[in-house]
Amino acid sequence: GYLQYQQAFPNVWNFVLSAPNANAYIGIGFSPDGNMVGSDAVVGWVGSDGIGNVKAYYLGGQAPSSVTLLQSTNQGFQVGNSSVGSDSQGLHVAFQITAAGTPSKNVIYAVGTTGTLPSGPNYQLSQHLDRINTVLNYSTGQFQQSGGNSYSGLLQAHGLLNLLGWTILLPIGAVAARYFREWDPLWYYSHMAFQLSGFLLGVSGVISGFVLEDRLNASVGKHKAIGIIVLVIGILQATALLIRPEKGSKSRKYWNLFHQNGGRVLILLAVSNVFYGINLGGAGRSWNVGFSVALAVLFGISLVLELRMWF
Repeated sequence: GYLQYQQAFPNVWNFVLSAPNANAYIGIGFSPDGNMVGSDAVVGWVGSDGIGNVKAYYLGGQAPSSVTLLQSTNQGFQVGNSSVGSDSQGLHVAFQITAAGTPSKNVIYAVGTTGTLPSGPNYQLSQHLDRINTVLNYSTGQFQQSGGNSYSGLLQAHGLLNLLGWTILLPIGAVAARYFREWDPLWYYSHMAFQLSGFLLGVSGVISGFVLEDRLNASVGKHKAIGIIVLVIGILQATALLIRPEKGSKSRKYWNLFHQNGGRVLILLAVSNVFYGINLGGAGRSWNVGFSVALAVLFGISLVLELRMWF
């Protein structure tokens, strides 16, 4: 994103804040001391109805409930002539500030969570996904980053853990069990190693998802529900190993049906949920392409091994 500004009059400044349009709010805060708490902010977004909104807030604390709409000019600076729009270049929030002298040099930029937009009557903001603190020189236009607080790293970790655990390592373990049984007991130990590693990574990914939901106050009901189903099936699969019947047992074939088909359902649900999560998180085309290529490679290898087994 980028910021454009101009001093229109001695105490009036025009700003245009632009950022990629990720179906989230974008905001800019003017801090007296470089911290988020105590700042005045201007936040803009385009709702699902296509109507743009620009609101001024006072950031009284880090909790969403401590972020309140500015009701009067004595509660902060005066914001006017505001508008917001979107085009192929992104989301653009234009506004005018009336302030005594130059606005604060401590400027904070924030981006909300994809799909989580403020709504009336209080227009409460959810926890931001990403934030950058800067010190801006209004005369030269140069700025320096002075720190920040971002959940983008945790979001990426959440995606990678689930992707690697449920949709890469578990399928590799399934391939080892189906196509390499002639190398006994190596196939079994390989199968167990991949499944255990995938399960642990997947569980870590689900836990990080719960943390993200709590910190971002995100609305991800479907994504969360599918993730919980995947986790439950994974736990059942792991638990089933403790009650696996002997090879000669009559119940062994039913156990095999549950274990194999449960694994297939888990992987299919996990793959669909990873794609869904990539879309929710606004990760972009590179994640979709990379994940699709990885799946295509796994599918291609499985197809070759399946044909070899039959012919």
